Amino acid sequence: MKLVDMQLKEFVNVLGSDAPAPGGGSASALAAAQGISLTKMVAELTIGKKKYADFETEMKNLQQKAADLQAELLVAIDEDTAAFNQVSAVFEMPKSSEEEKKERRRALQKALQGAAVTPFNLMEKIVTALELTQGAIGKSNSNAASDLGVAALNLKAALQGAWLNVLINLSSIEDDAFVLKYRKNGEKLVKQGNKIADDIYQKIIEII
Repeated sequence: MKLVDMQLKEFVNVLGSDAPAPGGGSASALAAAQGISLTKMVAELTIGKKKYADFETEMKNLQQKAADLQAELLVAIDEDTAAFNQVSAVFEMPKSSEEEKKERRRALQKALQGAAVTPFNLMEKIVTALELTQGAIGKSNSNAASDLGVAALNLKAALQGAWLNVLINLSSIEDDAFVLKYRKNGEKLVKQGNKIADDIYQKIIEII
């Protein structure tokens, strides 16, 4: 059964169990999905309101982009656990001969790279979600301004959580060029995303 199809209580119970997955990566994807869902909600609460008629087209576009991201982020909840399971599966491979040990090592490195790329891709989606959320400030229903702030907080937590999952996998990867690429690009995403999230939060504080 997919994580995304679980009831909320069921998901929380398995997350809090001794099962190694789902873990922080899937939790980060869920936080991101919550964040963009709040942004989508604010757009929904703005569309059709006379007071915000000047931003009607923009809010409709934002709503559609948020809906697309929402769907992608929900998929990411299971993608992270699947990537972790690929790493775990390697440890079941035989290691009796030198050739088996070499094959096991190659498989582990490949799986670790996949487990690093998955949360990195999540980070890219989160930054896009933050940019969308930022674009709603001052153009959306002011009665739901606090929800944009909560969206930013969820997305910021998701971004930093995904980054931790990138880093823990990079620490075991032997390909220096791969590690350098994803560490450098990941650091840029964290810096960019955190700035946007903090700007959103501060502006919402000022508004409310």
